[in-house]
Amino acid sequence: MEFDKLHIDIRGLGVDLPIMPLPSGIKIAFFNLHGAQTLTEHCGKELAKSLKDCDVLITAESKGLQLTHVVARELGHDFYAVARKSKKLYIQDGIEIRIDSSITTGVEQKLYLSRHDADLLKGKKVGIVDDVISTGASLRGLETLVQLCGGKVIKKAFVLAEGDAAKRADVIYLQSIPLL
Repeated sequence: MEFDKLHIDIRGLGVDLPIMPLPSGIKIAFFNLHGAQTLTEHCGKELAKSLKDCDVLITAESKGLQLTHVVARELGHDFYAVARKSKKLYIQDGIEIRIDSSITTGVEQKLYLSRHDADLLKGKKVGIVDDVISTGASLRGLETLVQLCGGKVIKKAFVLAEGDAAKRADVIYLQSIPLL
């Protein structure tokens, strides 16, 4: 299936994003880091420049994983926290919260954090890293997890800000994209 595309420039790297319809009827320019090594490296290195004062990073699976890996490597962090969307065996003693539906999922979700990752955030200056911010539902979930762990969110960084999210003064992003 062929999709129309939106061409954007992310700090010097051109990217064509396929325009895809969601079940709600809204169309989005779909941004996918999975398997895109050059794009992930470029975006991670650019975001790292704004996150140097963070002690630790947190992201939500799955598209934020490889991005946060690059950012953590650039910052010299040995570990970063990962909020999982399903309860894994090693999360039995961790934290679980519910979050509102995001623009792409359309359903309520849960986030799970292992005890190891919860301890990693305690008393730390935390940077939230993810691929796209739109409605802010995933961000609110990550902020709640950090607060429950005793950390303090000092930065919220994304590759793309979609729609009205680009008007937010509390987030860092590399490029904005419209809702279509």
